[in-house]
Amino acid sequence: MDPKILALYLPQYYPFKENDEWWGKGFTEWTSVGKAKPLWKGHHQPNVPADLGYYDLRLPEVREQQAELAREAGVTGFLYWHYWFGNGKRIMERVFQEVLDSGKPDFPFALAWANHSWYKKDWSGGRKHDVCLMEQTYPGIDDAREHFNFLLKAFRDDRYIKIDGKPFLYIFHPDEVPLEYIKWFHLWTKEAGFDGLYLVANTWGGKSLEFYQTLGYQAIVENNILDLLQTEYLQMPKFKEIILRACRKIQQYVTGKPRGAMNYRAFARKAITPVCERRDVIPEIFPNWDHSPRSGRAGSAIYYNAQPKYFYEMACDALEAVKNKPEGEQIIILKSWNEWGEGNYMEPDLKHGHGYIDALRKAVDKYK
Repeated sequence: MDPKILALYLPQYYPFKENDEWWGKGFTEWTSVGKAKPLWKGHHQPNVPADLGYYDLRLPEVREQQAELAREAGVTGFLYWHYWFGNGKRIMERVFQEVLDSGKPDFPFALAWANHSWYKKDWSGGRKHDVCLMEQTYPGIDDAREHFNFLLKAFRDDRYIKIDGKPFLYIFHPDEVPLEYIKWFHLWTKEAGFDGLYLVANTWGGKSLEFYQTLGYQAIVENNILDLLQTEYLQMPKFKEIILRACRKIQQYVTGKPRGAMNYRAFARKAITPVCERRDVIPEIFPNWDHSPRSGRAGSAIYYNAQPKYFYEMACDALEAVKNKPEGEQIIILKSWNEWGEGNYMEPDLKHGHGYIDALRKAVDKYK
C-alpha cells in the first residue's frame, strides 16, 4: 500500500498589501493566533508554535523545514491554497510562486483553488453585516485562459502531483465554478499533452459523487468536519435527538461552552464513513478544529479533547477505507498542515510537540 496523503497548506504567514489595508500594518495569520483566549475553563488557547516558532514564509529555510517535518509525518505532498478572483486578481501568491520558481523545497505539491470571496466577517453580529473585501468572479474565457496558463506552469513542474498522468486540482467551492470553465480546463489540459485533468470537488454532503461527475469532476472529498453533530442528530430517533439537544444546552450553561463546542474524542471514529471506500470518494482527516482565534464564541464548531491518539485512530480509519483502491488512487486529504487560526495544524506546538506528526507516521507505518 502506498497512500497519497495530501496536506492543505495556508500561505498567510507573511504581511502583504491587502491585509495591511484591511486589518492593519503587519497583519498575518499569527496576529489572530497570538491573541486568542480560552472561552471556558479547560479550553486550550492560545496555541503556541514550537520548532518553527512564529515563522515568516518569505524565508526559504522555513519552507524547507516544513517539508522535512511533512516527510517525517508520512505526508506525500502539500496542497497549496491558490487564490484567483477573476481578471488576473490574485492574493498571497508570493509563497507558491517562489516555490515554483526556485524548485525548492524538493517536495511534491498540487494546487487547491480557494474560489471564494473574502469578507470582513461580522462574527459578533451573527454575520448580518459582513463586508465583501474581494469578490470571487468568473468573467469568461479570457480570464479562464489566463488562469489556466498559470496553472499549466505548475502542472509542468516535475514535483506536481498527478493521478494516472492527470494533474490533481482541488476546488473549494465546486458548485460555483461555471460549467464552461470546467470544460475549458479539461480541454486545455489535454491540449497541453497531459492525459487529462484530475479535478476534485470539496463537498459538505447533500450532493452525490454522481452529481459532481456530471459536472466534470473525477472525485469528491468527504468534508464533514462541521457536520458530524448534525449527522448524528439525523441518524437517531426524534425523541433521542430532543434529549441530546437539551443535554447539550444544559452542559453549555453549566460549563460555559459555546453552542458549537464538540468533543473530538467522541467524533474521531465517526469522521470516516463507509462511502469513503468508493474509488472516487476521498476521505479527509483533521487533527483538530477550533476557529475561535478568528471568530470567538461565534464559531460553528470548536472541538475540544483533541489528542494525537484520537487523531491516530481517525488516520487508521482513513487508511483502512482506501487500502483496496487502485495504486495511485489511495488518496487522503489532510486538513491541514498549518491552519493555526482554525486550530487544524500538524506542525509542532508547545502542548503536543511532535505528537500529531508521530501519530500520522505511526498510522502510515501500520498500513505499509
